Amino acid sequence: MEAHKDELPDEGRVRAVVEAVTPQVDGGRFPAKRSVGEELVVEADCFADGHDAVVAMLCWRREGEGADTLPRAADLGAAGTGRWHAVPMRPLGNDRWRASIRLPEMGRWWYTVCAWVDGFQSWRNELVRRTDAEDIRIAALVGAELAEAAAARAGGDDGQRLAAWARRLRDSSAAAHIDELKALALDAGHAELAARHPDRRFAATHAPLPLDVDRERARCGAWYEFFPRSLTTPLHGTLADCIAHLPRVAAMGFDIVYLPPIHPIGRERRKGPNNALAAGADDVGSPWAIGAREGGHLAIHPQLGSAEDLRRLIAAARGHGMEVALDVALQCAPDHPWVAEHPEWFRRRPDGSVQYAENPPKKYQDIYPFDFESEDWRAMWQVLAGIFRHWIAEGVRVFRVDNPHTKSFAFWEWAISAIRRDHPDTIFLAEAFTRPRVMHRLAKLGFNQSYTYFTWRNTRPELTAYFQELAHGPGYDYFRPNVWPNTPDILPEYLQTGGRGAFAVRLVLAATLAATYGIYGPAFELMEQRPREPGSEEYLDSEKYQLRDWQAVRQERGDGLSELVARVNRIRRANPALHGNASLRFLDIDNEHMLAYAKHAPASTEGEEEGGAEDAEGGNLIIVVVNLDPYHVHDGWLALDLPALGMEADASYQMHDLLTGARYLWNGPRNFVRLDPARLPAHIFRVRRKLRSERDFDYFF
Repeated sequence: MEAHKDELPDEGRVRAVVEAVTPQVDGGRFPAKRSVGEELVVEADCFADGHDAVVAMLCWRREGEGADTLPRAADLGAAGTGRWHAVPMRPLGNDRWRASIRLPEMGRWWYTVCAWVDGFQSWRNELVRRTDAEDIRIAALVGAELAEAAAARAGGDDGQRLAAWARRLRDSSAAAHIDELKALALDAGHAELAARHPDRRFAATHAPLPLDVDRERARCGAWYEFFPRSLTTPLHGTLADCIAHLPRVAAMGFDIVYLPPIHPIGRERRKGPNNALAAGADDVGSPWAIGAREGGHLAIHPQLGSAEDLRRLIAAARGHGMEVALDVALQCAPDHPWVAEHPEWFRRRPDGSVQYAENPPKKYQDIYPFDFESEDWRAMWQVLAGIFRHWIAEGVRVFRVDNPHTKSFAFWEWAISAIRRDHPDTIFLAEAFTRPRVMHRLAKLGFNQSYTYFTWRNTRPELTAYFQELAHGPGYDYFRPNVWPNTPDILPEYLQTGGRGAFAVRLVLAATLAATYGIYGPAFELMEQRPREPGSEEYLDSEKYQLRDWQAVRQERGDGLSELVARVNRIRRANPALHGNASLRFLDIDNEHMLAYAKHAPASTEGEEEGGAEDAEGGNLIIVVVNLDPYHVHDGWLALDLPALGMEADASYQMHDLLTGARYLWNGPRNFVRLDPARLPAHIFRVRRKLRSERDFDYFF
């Protein structure tokens, strides 16, 4: 029931206001996201009526430690006490406050901001301005009362010291010289002591806001996708064959090897090469048409191997510093066992047949989607969530989810939350090339990473606007981009026509604009650029429907971009500036065909890998310049805001091109850049701002 308008509030002495807390996603309906060790910066508007001083605190605690209650004065304790932890916020001006923390463990956390009118601080601020002797003596007595109250709250040694100070203020208020009395009242040590024990009885507290803290790989990593079945063509490859393939992928610097669905493939309505409706006896079909008499989503295709083979692959990948990601597609082939066992889980057409998947004009006759409006939805949800739990039990912690936007939002919110409660290290990547609000909703519901529109953003205005949105837009707090220049489904026109230069451009952009990126490996490395037909983004002889002999292609074309991919990934690992998205800033360059941008990470304990040295004082600063035209040489004048980069306006500084090893001495804010896509269409510069002498320069032209 609504309270009557004449009823008094429960506590009318709360004078402070806390509002406009950031970050918060949909008013706290969904959690913001950070990774372990990543900074969470919280801001809020905190103010009160009148002129009294306001103090604000950022408070936080883990899920399950009373997050449903607001922090009280006694709840603000040290880490490990099972209470709310707190740090003071600092004023930014205009009643805006800020504080930051780094959370040490994965899982769900809660944070809030509380503020109160601080009587002691208000008293001290007024005393500083007082000059009349009688006013100062009276103020000293007021201060003694405040100190006694703080002593009672503090107890222990702090309480004894505050009580002694209160006695001195009382004793001195009449006898001491006025300057000595004022100095005693304004003593900084006692003020600091009193500030540790404030009167928070009338604090205003914002409703707690959720935060999901993931492991670092959810924030930053390089993915490599390949089809195990094509590793040993013309024979069908196996999971055991993948183990022999891992050293090569690891040598290129990837963190995650991603496998398309590894389950039995349906025989009924199986597709042939190039998505042909009729399949021959030897055609292998699409891995996304899941399920046959050998089993469904919990089974492994017999020609790929066994569960033990998968476990060995996972262990071998771990030995190379990588993880295995599996593709989970919540859909069935017509002969999946569940189609017969649970016919109520699938939608029927008027003629009684099951409705296959369609995205007009595309038709997927070999795939039956689940009906999330089924009367038996509860049982179906449990079974579908059980797919993830099954593979988690086998050691998988990373999942790429196929077309999650065609499944129930409510299911994803429930399933991901339940799974991550038990396994907070699990990572879910949403493969959803769909409407922006739908993609963002999936991220809010729990997907740790999301596919993006990068694949179709080619010009400078397109790239600048899109990555400004990703790095600095409202979605930053929950939408983590994972950018792909190609996928088994998508061969963009830019790659079809641009030759080697186009592949190199898209590699550098993907790997440096975003902290997480991936490639559909063999096709990208070997610069596969043949579409199925003019105007199509489908590959000719797509690996989705047939085995591809990539070894034969490699013998014909050489190693393609493998060396460049490895070099770029080494640069990514060695430079913390490339491990996040928030620092991205686009730079001015006077050629519309060129894109320039910077990323920065503060000084840290980074590795000594290639290009990994940082400025002693300035941290790690990376500047990337890319020629977006894969056909022609372009040049331009790059303008840098040197003071913003911590340098004098006329400073000299070294630009170390990590792609070639060349080092250049630049002077002042404007410098000339020329890029030939036939050689390398990009510079990845590490900037060295603090130079000791000319001996610091090495030149390699």
